[in-house]
Amino acid sequence: MTIRVKAVIGSTSSTSYNLKLVNFMAERYKEELEITPVLINDLEMFSIDIESEPPVAVQTFKDDVKDSDAVLFAAPEYNFSIPGAMKNALDWLSRGGDFTLHGKTGFIVGASMGVFGSVRAQIHLREILSNPALAPILLPGNEVYIGAVHTKMDEEGNITDEATIAFLDTVVQNFIAFHKKQQAIAQA
Repeated sequence: MTIRVKAVIGSTSSTSYNLKLVNFMAERYKEELEITPVLINDLEMFSIDIESEPPVAVQTFKDDVKDSDAVLFAAPEYNFSIPGAMKNALDWLSRGGDFTLHGKTGFIVGASMGVFGSVRAQIHLREILSNPALAPILLPGNEVYIGAVHTKMDEEGNITDEATIAFLDTVVQNFIAFHKKQQAIAQA
């Protein structure tokens, strides 16, 4: 059974390394995971004034994420945290009372040209995702921080660093086992 995964891309850049990473993962793991990127570029800033009737782009985004078995968060790091656009997307996912992420399994990856590979952003992201209005069930202990990504990826977005590929392979297999275990618990 293929696990349907929606990948929330935390960057709005058309040349995002995190989008390239997700596309690489979608191709490499296509037999086990059906990874579909979900872009946040067109989301209006959250406001309680429009919460009860969210803009079409927001409702489409929420519906896309909800229509999945699991969620992958691809988090770049901007000024030691997640980008504002990603925080805005999470704000929208937390509102409306539909608990879009609640109970879904998920995992986090992040790539950066810096040496830390989005570690600080991922710490903040995990804290935000712990909000009861979000509350996905995140894979623990499998942090993917790809630092100096520009030296580990070719022009087409393929990861060329064998150690990084091997680590991603391990994390994906761990996620699949984790997802299956969580599904069994939910059905018990």
